[in-house]
Amino acid sequence: MAAAEEGAVLSRSGRRIAAITPVDHPGGAETTLLRLLERLSARGWQVMLTTPGPGPLRDDASRAGYAWRALALGGLGRRSGARAIPSWPAARRLARGRDVMYLNGAVCGRLLPALGAGTLRVLHVHDIVDRVPWFWRRADVVLAASQAVADRLIGLDPHVVFAPVDADPPPAQAPWPTGNGPVIGFVGRIEPRKGPLDLVRAAPAIRRGAPGAKLVVLGSDPYGSDPAYTEAVIASPEIEHHPWVDNAPGLMRHLDVLVLPSHREPFGTVLAEAMAVGTPVVATRVDGLAEVVCDVVTGRLVAPGDTDAIADASLVDRD
Repeated sequence: MAAAEEGAVLSRSGRRIAAITPVDHPGGAETTLLRLLERLSARGWQVMLTTPGPGPLRDDASRAGYAWRALALGGLGRRSGARAIPSWPAARRLARGRDVMYLNGAVCGRLLPALGAGTLRVLHVHDIVDRVPWFWRRADVVLAASQAVADRLIGLDPHVVFAPVDADPPPAQAPWPTGNGPVIGFVGRIEPRKGPLDLVRAAPAIRRGAPGAKLVVLGSDPYGSDPAYTEAVIASPEIEHHPWVDNAPGLMRHLDVLVLPSHREPFGTVLAEAMAVGTPVVATRVDGLAEVVCDVVTGRLVAPGDTDAIADASLVDRD
């Protein structure tokens, strides 16, 4: 299902939507949601966005003119679902004034036991899950970020919806010097699942093949999933680290190659964003990444953790 079809499904249900997110900082799932809400708002929908608390996503809601409310879901950790129960009454009240309750992420599924049938309950799963909770069957519509995600949602009849991307993002000024050799970069959360340390380890081989190559890592880990791993990446003398910026797609125009060396990845929106601005991509052959990249045709796919293969695939001429 394309994004336009997703919007058409929602349009048949009403014009008031509450979008629930489990985090305060935008990632791929939240960027997808914001792009959907922008399109719905342009069609006259009344939008409310909830996050666990104040943060960048609340600021995004304010700039877009959406209503905002805090709604705690218990955190992202396993076996923390019971912490969402105190939010059930607030979720019920919120649903009474909405035509659609859009639960953006598996963690948001914790609210499904509290929601009655008077509103359309949409659960959008962006993760490769290991199990399907029984109460997810209370959702009226289940969306999956990729076929790899859908294949894990046994018994839910999910619709696959690929993330929309901006085909022409605004220009952005590169925070690194340009014109002095190829620039190979990683853009995203700096955590073990994304594998940026594999790019760091591939750096010496990349420079042997392309003397003068610059390796940049753009991002952070706002959730603190593995501080030691994050520090090992950003402190490495092999790379140049820059914090996250709002217009990352525009900044990717300044990369000669984007590398996403993930060990687990439901879709990989950053790959589609890079390709949209003409930047070659290298990704690992895991989960949904092969749905974005066709090896040798639209990019290169390598085995996860294979730093030699990452280096070889990264040595391409952008022109």
